[in-house]
Formats: sequence, structure tokens, C-alpha cells
Amino acid sequence: MRYKIIASAVAVAVLAVNVAKAADSPDEKKTKIRQAASQTLQDLYKLQPSAQDAIQKSAGYAVFKNFGTNVLVVSTASGAGVATNNQTKQETFMKMISGGAGLGIGVKDFRVIFVFGTDKALEQFLNSGWSGSGQADAAAKAGQSGAAYSGAVEVAPDTYVYQITKNGLALQLTLQGTTNYKDDDLNK
Repeated sequence: MRYKIIASAVAVAVLAVNVAKAADSPDEKKTKIRQAASQTLQDLYKLQPSAQDAIQKSAGYAVFKNFGTNVLVVSTASGAGVATNNQTKQETFMKMISGGAGLGIGVKDFRVIFVFGTDKALEQFLNSGWSGSGQADAAAKAGQSGAAYSGAVEVAPDTYVYQITKNGLALQLTLQGTTNYKDDDLNK
């Protein structure tokens, strides 16, 4: 009985967040995404000061704010963000979704920052998206990242990820079953 009440409360919270997001105009959504990205970067720089130099010297970066739920055996997450080309300053608004299975119950608010070491890595992310799978999990366990990307996990060639949770910089990357794609409504 208790699990039904908690599951119902989580479902109502997710529905309320999605209804509130749907009411915003495209310009309002862009403004909120930019503000969230700016705050996320400031938080990252406080937690990992070397990230600021790495991001400034990179080909580009993408910042996502995500909200996830885990109800009994199903976990889902969704979010929005913006990718920025450091040379052209062009912004590309994007969405991120994930799904998986795992026993538990709860709500998770987390932020993800992708940093692209090369133009090729940035273009591949923008045009083909990125899909988190066993590859990201293995990279997180290996913990291989250059000194310039201290605190980040390399998830693909020249693509590094920082993940921030409520408790700070995550030491293990948890993006399995995650994909991102361009937000057609905001990139018109």
C-alpha cells in the first residue's frame, strides 16, 4: 500500500513538471534552458575549477538539466539542454531521454555537461546524437581522462562528460540507456 502511494506521488510530480513545461513559449523555453546551462556551468566551475579552462579551450560543449524517476522496476529520465560551438557561438537546443530497469523508487535531479575536444566530435554529437550504453559505463569504470579533463569521463573519442547531482560532482557516470537529439521546435 505504501509503495502505491509513493508511486502515485512520483507520477503526479512528473506529470505536473511536464504540464508546466508545455505551457512555455519557445522563447521562454530557450531562456530557461540558457539560465539552467549558465547556472550548471557556474556550479561545475566551483566543484571542478579546471573544467572552466577545459571548456573554454574546447571545440564546444553541451549542458543538460535532467529529471528522472524510478518507480519499482522502471526508471526514466528526460531533460533539455543547449550545445554551443565555441568558435561560432552557435547554439543548438537539444533534448535528452533515458530509460532502463532497476529496482527502486525515487526522483533524481541531475545535470550533464558534454565537452568536445574536436570539431569532429561536436559535429557528430549534433548531427548523429549520442547514445549512452555499456560504452559509457565501461569508460566510467576505467576513469580514463586527460589532465585537462580532470573529473570528467571520456565517453567517446574527444568527448568528455561531467555529471552533477544534488550532492556535487558525480564520481561515476550513470547515463546508460540515454540518448540526445535536436529539439526541432526550438531550433527553427
